[in-house]
Amino acid sequence: MGVEERKQQLIGVALELFSHRSPDEVSIDEIAAAAGISRPLVYHYFPGKQSLYEAALRRAADELAARFVEPPHGPLGARLLRVMVRFFDFVDEHGPGFAALMRGGPAAGSSNANAMIDEVRQAAYEQILAHLDVERPSARLELVVRSWVSLAESTALLWLDGRRVPREELERQLVHDFAALAAVSAAYDTEMAGILVRILADEPADGPFGELVGRLAALAPELPGPAHAPEAPVEPGPAAGQAAGQRLA
Repeated sequence: MGVEERKQQLIGVALELFSHRSPDEVSIDEIAAAAGISRPLVYHYFPGKQSLYEAALRRAADELAARFVEPPHGPLGARLLRVMVRFFDFVDEHGPGFAALMRGGPAAGSSNANAMIDEVRQAAYEQILAHLDVERPSARLELVVRSWVSLAESTALLWLDGRRVPREELERQLVHDFAALAAVSAAYDTEMAGILVRILADEPADGPFGELVGRLAALAPELPGPAHAPEAPVEPGPAAGQAAGQRLA
């Protein structure tokens, strides 16, 4: 077996072990045994466990970033839902390793590991901007997208701790969360309002975003009215909301 081929084998073996247990709990001896080679041979290809962990992290980071790639066709809500399904597939397959990385595993804190984690977050951020067809996001749009990427990450970590909520519900909820973040921002910013209206214009009533609007509309009669009506409406929120509602009706 050639040098590069052997390295890739060891990375694959390490990733498989990290998928079932935290990297802190996996020894070089176990990796060597699973690869069918001796411990000294592992050190021939990697100086230590940290370097092997970072190599495995590189492969995992590339794979995770690829989960956010989605052809820019069809309603945004359906696209985001497919992305979330693939994201949770990854989390499900690499649970302990994903949790150890995000919460502080053996390589977390190193400059290489931190850079790779940031690359994944940036790749996800850029993919969402591409779906929105925006090249130069405003400060509010950047806040919405980066907040949503962080929310997806923290939601996945909480889900791994007991899996008390069905993942299918969380996948759809995260798509709804994106719409909610965008809607709140649109209430304060005309540019965000325009983006929201453009997004919802292509959404079918039975899509993820349309479903959210329907659920909120059904809930509205149960909510108490404000004690005091505002003296002047906040623009452009009401107009944008009415336009979006008409398109989803």
